[in-house]
Amino acid sequence: MKNTSILQCPVARGLKSVGDAWSILVLRDAHTGLTRFDQFRKSLGIVPTMLTKRLKALTDDGLLEKRLYSERPPREEYVLTEAGRDFLPVLMMIGAWAHRHCDGELARYVDVETGSEIEPIAIDAVTGAKLGTRAMRLSAGQEQESGDQ
Repeated sequence: MKNTSILQCPVARGLKSVGDAWSILVLRDAHTGLTRFDQFRKSLGIVPTMLTKRLKALTDDGLLEKRLYSERPPREEYVLTEAGRDFLPVLMMIGAWAHRHCDGELARYVDVETGSEIEPIAIDAVTGAKLGTRAMRLSAGQEQESGDQ
């Protein structure tokens, strides 16, 4: 990515960390409580070399961290960092989009405490407006900062 406007785009920068299906699915599984290599491999049906690459990339990008869970033999697990936990709403919005626009009988998000289905929406924290209901534009970081003064 050499184009400055692309480098400043938050979507492009985010996709640098999680821009492939395997990475997103690893994060999905981590949010359901999976932490170990074999758990991810079994859930995803992914070849070990690809899973190793995805776990390394997610760890390098700060979405997962390795923790030792056994000293003999040495074994590590992968746990979500704050950045990884912050990705949950993104996962849920992808799922909500799929429910609206993709065919098939899809699983639903259910609140464990209430048992009711979760219907994720995205809102602007400043205005409270549902995203997609107002016109928007992308502004450069410096432009935004200088406009705040």
